[in-house]
Amino acid sequence: MAILLSPDHHLIEFPSTILPDGVTTGSVINVTIERNLDEERRRKAEFENTQKDILAQYTRVPVAPVLSVAHVTQTSARVTWTPPVLYGATLVGLDVYRSGTLQAQHVGLAATQAKLSGLEMDHKYDVHVVARTSAGLLKSNTVSLTTHTLDNLTGICVSFGLLTDQAEARSLAQLITQMGATCTEHLSTDNTHLVCVYGRGPKWEKAKEWNIPCVSPEFLKACSSNGRVMPSHSFYVEASGDK
Repeated sequence: MAILLSPDHHLIEFPSTILPDGVTTGSVINVTIERNLDEERRRKAEFENTQKDILAQYTRVPVAPVLSVAHVTQTSARVTWTPPVLYGATLVGLDVYRSGTLQAQHVGLAATQAKLSGLEMDHKYDVHVVARTSAGLLKSNTVSLTTHTLDNLTGICVSFGLLTDQAEARSLAQLITQMGATCTEHLSTDNTHLVCVYGRGPKWEKAKEWNIPCVSPEFLKACSSNGRVMPSHSFYVEASGDK
């Protein structure tokens, strides 16, 4: 550190490392200090933009899930929802409420659907979803659904397992169309029944895992002839392939 003496006898401490070469005691130097207005404006604008970015990021209001009904049967229903828009918040959990009662089923953080089982026939339910976040609770819209009556066959959604032959499959597909029911190539949790003759194969294993009734083709024929959904247990197909 160098000690400089101004013409009016003020002492100024000055870094010696930035003094010109050859400066010694008694040397006279000129020191000029200027205000850099352009750099001030640049830094001020940069700071204000940062403040605006922070404000925009952390003051946007999160958006709750939007709920809709995907499928309804006599005793079950499936609802789907859009993922909540969280911005700077963190998702903690998802809860499904049926007519004001929290459902015990586990819903993963990435889930966008839930299946409600064990419902009463011909009964109205109000369903909504609550997203628990670090910014508070986000409640979805409430949807109303009414489970089908026994004579409403449109809720039946089957998939075929191992059948006797393709001719039988085509005949059953025609019957399903006449009933107003639906049939899917791939088995999912939306299916109400697996129709098969033999109790084996990948679909049969999945149906057992998901608690989907495995019934014989006679189940569809009985539903069609009686004009209502028949009890599944009378047509169960066991692992042996027998009804």
